[in-house]
Amino acid sequence: MKTLVSARQVVDYDFRIKKDQVKVFLPVLVVGVALGVSLGLPDVPEHPVATHHYFAGVLLILGAFALGAAAISWLSAKFKQVYQVKAPFYAGVVLFLALVDLLTVKSATLPVLYFPSLDRIFGVLIEDAAFLGKCLLYSLRLQVIGWIGGVLAGVVTGVAIGFIPGVRYWVHPLVRILGPIPSTAWIPLVLVSFPSVVSASAFLIALAVWFPTTVLTMNGINNIQNAYFEVAATMGASQRYTIFHVGIPAAMPHMFIGIFNGTCASFITLVTAELIGAKYGIGWYINWQKDMMAYAHVYAGLLVMSLICYFIITLLFKVRDKVLVWQKGVIKW
Repeated sequence: MKTLVSARQVVDYDFRIKKDQVKVFLPVLVVGVALGVSLGLPDVPEHPVATHHYFAGVLLILGAFALGAAAISWLSAKFKQVYQVKAPFYAGVVLFLALVDLLTVKSATLPVLYFPSLDRIFGVLIEDAAFLGKCLLYSLRLQVIGWIGGVLAGVVTGVAIGFIPGVRYWVHPLVRILGPIPSTAWIPLVLVSFPSVVSASAFLIALAVWFPTTVLTMNGINNIQNAYFEVAATMGASQRYTIFHVGIPAAMPHMFIGIFNGTCASFITLVTAELIGAKYGIGWYINWQKDMMAYAHVYAGLLVMSLICYFIITLLFKVRDKVLVWQKGVIKW
């Protein structure tokens, strides 16, 4: 019986080893399949001819990274433990791209006008990189100015409502009435109230960030245990010290949630704000290319926007983990 159990354990162990090896090399295998589809199958004549095989080049780069990761996994057990968990997802992404390639330029299953080939989309990212970069910088300028203004205004308003009874009496009802109104609904009034399109757009973004930051900051202060303030009063702390060293730090977990919600809302407002007279910007670029029926450029703009939004949210989570060390990992992104 012991021999049988031992043999069974050996078989299970060998199976797990082979399964882990398959996971590690799965992205490499899928990249090979995708390259075979991209280069082996002919393009249908309905699709416009791309200038270069950009998708194949992207696959070669991904394949090189996959081979490098597989090689490192053989040398580092720690890296292998992490990579073999993520490898199936990476393989799934490449498989999805191969499926898109098959349904568009290889078979024209999807409408040709609205679903361009991946060669043309990646071609836009490379050939139109300078103009996309200019639009991106314009959008980041609006986003940063509006976001900083909205965060500062939201924190100040939330702290004032939480600590000052007079402000709570007069301002809190206004926040409850005006705050839920979408910031884009103020466009007609904003256009006649601000001297330039840039300032009007930045105000709309700030407004989108201000409301959730205010509400969550205010609620964070209201949920602080009274024992914290009683201890501070017993130690002789002034009201200023209590606000800045007790109230605000204790309310920061709620405050960051409000900032995250406001940041997500600001991306939506950014796209809309760039339609009210902006000359550049990613949102303007996407809408302009849509009107021109250039959907390869539309998808390229959407890809750039999604990556920028991802990096901004990731950066905010990194900042949160640095500031709120005691809550690191409580909310994951």
